[in-house]
Amino acid sequence: MTDVRFYVDADVLGLAHVLAGLRADVTYPGDPGAIIKRRARPACPVTTPGAKDLDWIPVVSQRGWLILTRDGQIQAHRRELAAVRDNNARMVALSTEHARGTFEQLEIVLCQWRRIEALLAQTGPYIYIATRTTLRQVDLN
Repeated sequence: MTDVRFYVDADVLGLAHVLAGLRADVTYPGDPGAIIKRRARPACPVTTPGAKDLDWIPVVSQRGWLILTRDGQIQAHRRELAAVRDNNARMVALSTEHARGTFEQLEIVLCQWRRIEALLAQTGPYIYIATRTTLRQVDLN
């Protein structure tokens, strides 16, 4: 069984399906689990893409997974910021302006992949906003 390291939020479900089809360490809400290159990934504990942020953030954070989402304006959402802080979540938000479709989302992730993967070594809480060319940390206060 492979250890999941990345959780891709429902707001980028197309991206989630692409990444989870390539990597056994990526899951998403409603993921039934899979075998990728002879590596088994368990079913995701977040069983539905309709789960509310305040419900799934603690579940995902408890497992130590890094969250990929699309919300370039997350710093304006106080309840979500509090959920990230309170649960020591680790999150990378794709810039809404630059991540409109699945291809653009994939482009950002691939351009920033090594930097995103390096964030696994950092303890939470944190949020970074990603574009093709930048990865900048958001002030959680």
